[in-house]
Amino acid sequence: MKNTIKIGNALLAMAMSFMTGVVLAQEPVRIGVISSVTGPIAFVGLSHKNSMALLPTKVGDTDLKYVFYDDASDPTQTVRLAKKLLSEDKIDVLLGPSGSPNAIAAIPFMAQAKTPMLAVVGTQAAVLPMDDQKRWVFKTTQNDDLMAAALVEHMRSAGVKTIGFIGYNDSYGESWHKTIEPMLKDNNIRIVANERYSRNDSSITGQVTKLFAAKPDTVFVAGVGAGSALPNIQLRKMGYKGTIYQTHGAASPDYIKVGGESVEGTIMAASPMLVLSEIPDSNASKKLATEYVEAYKKAYDVAPPTFGAAFYDGGLLLKNAIPQAIKHGKPGTEEFRTALRDALENTKELVVTQGVYNMTGQDHSGFDKRGRVLMVIKDGKFTLLH
Repeated sequence: MKNTIKIGNALLAMAMSFMTGVVLAQEPVRIGVISSVTGPIAFVGLSHKNSMALLPTKVGDTDLKYVFYDDASDPTQTVRLAKKLLSEDKIDVLLGPSGSPNAIAAIPFMAQAKTPMLAVVGTQAAVLPMDDQKRWVFKTTQNDDLMAAALVEHMRSAGVKTIGFIGYNDSYGESWHKTIEPMLKDNNIRIVANERYSRNDSSITGQVTKLFAAKPDTVFVAGVGAGSALPNIQLRKMGYKGTIYQTHGAASPDYIKVGGESVEGTIMAASPMLVLSEIPDSNASKKLATEYVEAYKKAYDVAPPTFGAAFYDGGLLLKNAIPQAIKHGKPGTEEFRTALRDALENTKELVVTQGVYNMTGQDHSGFDKRGRVLMVIKDGKFTLLH
């Protein structure tokens, strides 16, 4: 009788252990997503939302649950939604938001909650300089300094001596100015005009007049998407003949569509994804980038901008890190979120659509030269600059 009871108790314990394991295995990782699918930067956020549908919903035995909100391009709404995701939706990680000012606004709240954020934005101010708050943030795009180095080297080799700078009057434009100014100085290139404009501006005649009057050898624009075409359009109308350089924020079909003839000859450093047919098959990212582009085209009948690829790469970062984090805690716990942060920071040689990630404690972007190429707009297309 006693043996029977012991066997029964053992079977019950085994059953309970099995059931507990099933519950743990079924607990999803909750991924909050904040994108700007309406408002001034909807052209960015829409590609994020579209790319979300292409991300995995399961990693190993672990389900992934995406909780999506639109912040309408408003940093105030970003903060409100981040708080909601943390307090009500109990997310383990945030993928987003779409805009640089939005990401900067959300950082303190994500850090306070000890929850990782994968910022799908351009400004390196989201991760640099590293501090106790930014250690919870990872940026899925190339840092400004990586791109700026290639552009300044091209300017130097082209004999540029003077430059006019015009950028957004927010964290994106300011970060670019702060990054490129010392590089230009080191290469004996002098900024002779320094202007700003708003993402909502439809005309920047005053700023462009000042740029034109300064007679710079070249003009550098720090804008994003269609909005970055505005300086091109107005400079060319005014008769400016010099070369115009752009950041990778302009690496969008909308930039060419809006700018038309005025963007011909523009030079930028951007993701190899835009010139896949021109890069060798040996390129680490070519195969994966091609698969992403084809999947996006199949789903939406249009090629994705690099903004969408940056979001998709954020999903690949999580796919790689979650199996490591799950060893240290279950989703929904601080242990898991901390382990996920640590796993993201230890990402090594992860091939994604835009290059290869190698994160460190001081570099939460992780791209190297494999994540950039110089290109020029020729005949209305992004073309590899040889």
